[in-house]
Amino acid sequence: MTPKFVNTEPPVRVFHSRSRAFALAAIATLTLHAPATAQTLLRVATVTAERIAAESTFSLTGEIVARDTLTASFPLSGRLTDVFVTTGSKVQKGDVLAKIDQVQQVQSLRAAEAGLVSAKASHQQAREESERQDALLERGATTRSTRDSAADLLRAAEAQEAQALAELDRAKKALADTVLLAPTAATVTDRLAEPGQVIGAAQSVVELALGSDFDAVFEVPEASLTSAPKSPEVVLSVLATPEKTGLGAMREVSPLVDPAKGTVKVTVSVESLPAGLSYGDPVRGTVIVQDADRVTLPWSSITAQATGPAVWVIDPTSHQVALREISVLRYINGQVVLNSGIDAGEIVVSKGAQLLYPGQTVDFVSEVK
Repeated sequence: MTPKFVNTEPPVRVFHSRSRAFALAAIATLTLHAPATAQTLLRVATVTAERIAAESTFSLTGEIVARDTLTASFPLSGRLTDVFVTTGSKVQKGDVLAKIDQVQQVQSLRAAEAGLVSAKASHQQAREESERQDALLERGATTRSTRDSAADLLRAAEAQEAQALAELDRAKKALADTVLLAPTAATVTDRLAEPGQVIGAAQSVVELALGSDFDAVFEVPEASLTSAPKSPEVVLSVLATPEKTGLGAMREVSPLVDPAKGTVKVTVSVESLPAGLSYGDPVRGTVIVQDADRVTLPWSSITAQATGPAVWVIDPTSHQVALREISVLRYINGQVVLNSGIDAGEIVVSKGAQLLYPGQTVDFVSEVK
């Protein structure tokens, strides 16, 4: 008999393309549902919260004003006929600033001059009569009573002349008061009345800046005054050209708060005026305000939840993340200053927060500041 050979090798299984596709899909499914390992953890960037001295730059727009000012006015009322200066005019002591109508004052002056002439004539006549009566009395040609009456008339004439002189001086002064003169060298900062206007006594007509000292006045929100500036110096700059700067120092803080705006008037003495600025020009004042030490985080670490801003905090032992609500004090360039919510030393996610969920285990690296 012919011997039979038995094949003892396992049969070779041939997979068709459809079977191979199902196998690959099963492997992929098992891989996706496999437990996470250290190699598949989500890696995020973190920062360690630290308390640092919080500084903020605070800028406001104010106005350049004169340190010493004077409002010129007439001591009497009348119709304004001329104003010889405008805003910005330079005047010297004695220069005419304005005039009011002089008709009444001129008439009073003429009447006073006529009264003085009459009083002088009466005084001259009374003196001559008194001298004549004295001579007659010496010769016995008149009575003592007549001589005394002539002396009384002389004293009355002297009084009338003195009164006429006083009236003339008063009329001259009233006429002079119709012309407003500059009391000293100054710069006109404001023109408060126009020709033809009827003004009252002591009503301001022209505002003058005395001397060469400048101030900058700012309306500062009351809350901003709770923190003291790091430096007493105030950097002043021109709005149109910020590169033109000068320096000033806070000189006066008003004790009153504007009830309508909630601001406090702060006066800054200008030590060096930026080029191109003068009275009435706007100016920007900048100070660095020093606050208490607070936790500051990069803006990229902030996320949001239903109740407000929050951050992801990592447990350094379990590497699990948790969402923590925070209170933001203010925002600055690239940073967020916190009021509460995070303590110094805690690890906060700074990049990759959009991929996280509560309780997730992550791998993290510290971000270089």
